[in-house]
Amino acid sequence: MTSIVLTAPQQEFDDKEAAIVIQELPIPTSEEVSRRTSLEDKLPQYDAEDVQPIVEEWDGGWDAWSNVAGGWLAMAASFGVQNAYGVFQDFYTEAHTASPSSISWIGSIQLFLFTSMGIVSGKFVDRGYCRHTILIGSLLFTFSFFMLSIADTHQYYQLVLSQGVGMGLGGGLIYIPSLAVQSHRWRKRRSMAMGIVFSGSAIGGIIFPIMLNKLLSSGLGFAWTVRVAAFVVLGCLAVASLLLRPRVKASDTAQSMVSQLKVLFTDVPYMLLVSGAFISLIGVFYPYFYIQIFARTHGIPGSVGFYTLAILNTSSMFGRIIPNMLAPKYGVFNLLIFSGVGAAVVIFALFGISTTAGIVIFAILSGFMSGAYLSLIGVAITLHALSPAEIGLRMGLGFFFGALGALIGAPINGILLGDHTMWSKTLIFSGVSPVFRISDLAVCTSIPTYVGSIITQVTILGGLIPIVISRRIVVQERHTWLV
Repeated sequence: MTSIVLTAPQQEFDDKEAAIVIQELPIPTSEEVSRRTSLEDKLPQYDAEDVQPIVEEWDGGWDAWSNVAGGWLAMAASFGVQNAYGVFQDFYTEAHTASPSSISWIGSIQLFLFTSMGIVSGKFVDRGYCRHTILIGSLLFTFSFFMLSIADTHQYYQLVLSQGVGMGLGGGLIYIPSLAVQSHRWRKRRSMAMGIVFSGSAIGGIIFPIMLNKLLSSGLGFAWTVRVAAFVVLGCLAVASLLLRPRVKASDTAQSMVSQLKVLFTDVPYMLLVSGAFISLIGVFYPYFYIQIFARTHGIPGSVGFYTLAILNTSSMFGRIIPNMLAPKYGVFNLLIFSGVGAAVVIFALFGISTTAGIVIFAILSGFMSGAYLSLIGVAITLHALSPAEIGLRMGLGFFFGALGALIGAPINGILLGDHTMWSKTLIFSGVSPVFRISDLAVCTSIPTYVGSIITQVTILGGLIPIVISRRIVVQERHTWLV
């Protein structure tokens, strides 16, 4: 019988093939052990031969960093295009394709499918089909993007099918797997790795808006502008598929999705976090959809207005990296709550912005806070996982509920915005004044617009309530505020 000997970090096995490094990990408290044991008892049991021991390097090495690079490219090419939807929203609005609310449904459907498909694609990752899932998603996403180039911009249903449904389904098979697979190679520095991968969507959100705006304004036309962007996406996703290196092998022994979901729905702290994500994401994406229209309707020069979405995503890149690097020191939940409050507070600035400097500062602050919030939600979800083999489904379910919020958020704001896109400043005084005079309504021609902004703030702050409760439970279990 072969025995496995655990050695100190500086020692090696005789064959010099691998070493197991003993790291200091937090000792779980009795409350946390009790809760997790009750959850684990509900999981199906496996025979010893079904479990294969793995002795590999964690938190570094070629495979780990290759995973990060592949995930980064996948996020830049898929979610980066989604982050550039503000350009399409502005183009379709100017082309009178439909009302702003109807147009925003295209982006909302795409965003919903991006994240809601994670409940399926995440399970495929847990079963060892990460590469297969991302490959199929890449083909579907790229094909739909090329189909958008031949769609008639005055035929609303064609845009919905190609850009909303097709690209949404394809992106949904890319998004969660490119994040969840990082847990196969990273433990102690997982938040850092996921933050870097998340930053890919911000980089894509910088490149694609600038590219699309420049090509559209150059006279190239909508069709070839979309084709150029689609070729860039094709190249990025091809390289990403080669770089991703999942650790879990394909297997049919994994438990059924139904039995896993039953366990997840009984995990109270996890479900509180998920419900908070649903409420908050109704409002978090508000700037990504409407900042470019806001700049155009406020007389911001086109040379600056076209870059507002890129500035937002540039700041979002730093928001997705820096807080994740600080998370091990200050706690994931602590930074998540801070960034959520910041994202809501910054939106108040829209009530008083009318200058180029103001819109630029808003884009920087809003991008950083929203980027931090969106990336830290994913990391917080992984903290509730009982093992790496269920991270994919946990992230998928969490982002599915978040997707429901994102689906309804932008269209509601589109309805409140109206067809005239007028942005009066008077409502802020009426809204906060103890005395709301009926005569004020005569001059508040864009009340629905600012009601939309207020709804955005309320939903973000309201979503933090269950997250705070979830954090409190975790703090009580671990006896530390650094969570």
